[in-house]
Amino acid sequence: MVRITPLDPVGNDERGYTCEYFHERMGRHLVIFRKAGTISGNHYHKGLSLTKSPEILILLSGQATLRYGNIQEPKIASIDIIVPSKIEIDAYVWHEIVTITDCTFIELGSLSEHAADTFRV
Repeated sequence: MVRITPLDPVGNDERGYTCEYFHERMGRHLVIFRKAGTISGNHYHKGLSLTKSPEILILLSGQATLRYGNIQEPKIASIDIIVPSKIEIDAYVWHEIVTITDCTFIELGSLSEHAADTFRV
């Protein structure tokens, strides 16, 4: 339903650290900046766009909580996410992200793909 993959550092020195991950999607992507205490999402995707099956986001900075659940069931789960993490959300999973701090994400898909495959419960 939802997968969170911590990104392992491949290098670390006095400047900070570097992580590596496999980027499985080509094309346009979104860089998303969200202020602390805001909510994004409150929707699901049917997988009509390839970039929404699953939806993939990379949390680059900050801390957030992902709330999610199967659209056919009333149960809502939540998981806290810290950087750096890869977030994968399957089709037909309602989701929203509540930012605890200011956050920066990369979403592996374009705004037009997102708009074409976004539904509200």
